[in-house]
Amino acid sequence: MSIFSAKSLVLACAGLLFSVQPVFSDALAPFKTLSGSLDIAGGTAHIPVMKGAAQQIMQANPKIRITVAGGGSGVGVQKVGEGLVQIGNTGRALKESEITKYGLVSFPFAIDGVAVAVNPQNSVKSLRKDQIKDIFTGKITNWRDLGGKDAPISLYVREDGSGTRETFEGRALDKVSSTDTANVVNSNGAMKTAIARDPNAIGYVGIGHLDASIQGVAIDQKQPTQEAAAKGEYPVTRLLYMNTKGQPTGLTKAFVDYIFSDNGRALITKAGYIPYARK
Repeated sequence: MSIFSAKSLVLACAGLLFSVQPVFSDALAPFKTLSGSLDIAGGTAHIPVMKGAAQQIMQANPKIRITVAGGGSGVGVQKVGEGLVQIGNTGRALKESEITKYGLVSFPFAIDGVAVAVNPQNSVKSLRKDQIKDIFTGKITNWRDLGGKDAPISLYVREDGSGTRETFEGRALDKVSSTDTANVVNSNGAMKTAIARDPNAIGYVGIGHLDASIQGVAIDQKQPTQEAAAKGEYPVTRLLYMNTKGQPTGLTKAFVDYIFSDNGRALITKAGYIPYARK
């Protein structure tokens, strides 16, 4: 190989290396000089937003590793409180006892509604709030009593510690607990699968999880949409929270800030939620 050819090859390789350097947008710029790990766990409703942000950040800077896990709101509080993760997600506001015990700080970032959901084959598309309460407390056990077919109701609820469950029981059941005979599932995804497979099922999911596989049910003629939730028209709503142990710093702070950026707001909207302005 000639000296000219060798130099050309070196220059070409250098140009190639230069061309694949990460490009940092304004929102991603704070991550340019950061490295290390960030672990997130808790509410399952948060996962699409958290994973979307993690992918964008790690693609921009491969020196950063972000893991996202579920487990429910109770797990989010416990893990961030005990220092096992840097961000613990909850689908409910923290209790004063949790704030005091762990020194947690909350960052609400999205508005979500909780929808009553049935199998698409079910003819019941609307219920009164008192009917919902009677279903979930075990007083109504057959669909014929609600204008549906003569079939037993298959009742599904979330696990203890779930922010979705707490919101649903607080807003839809007036703080009355669901019957102990209900089937228990551990995530919005598991709830969707259960309802989609069972023609007689009824349960509840975050509105952002509604799709063609399950049918959202109107409550007192109010349709379960995020727009209705944001306007206060739909009655069963909540905020989604990121929680940190003390004020966040470094990579954790950069991630929290990113969720409130234009990029983060786009991810929140894509996941079916309404962005919530930072307080």
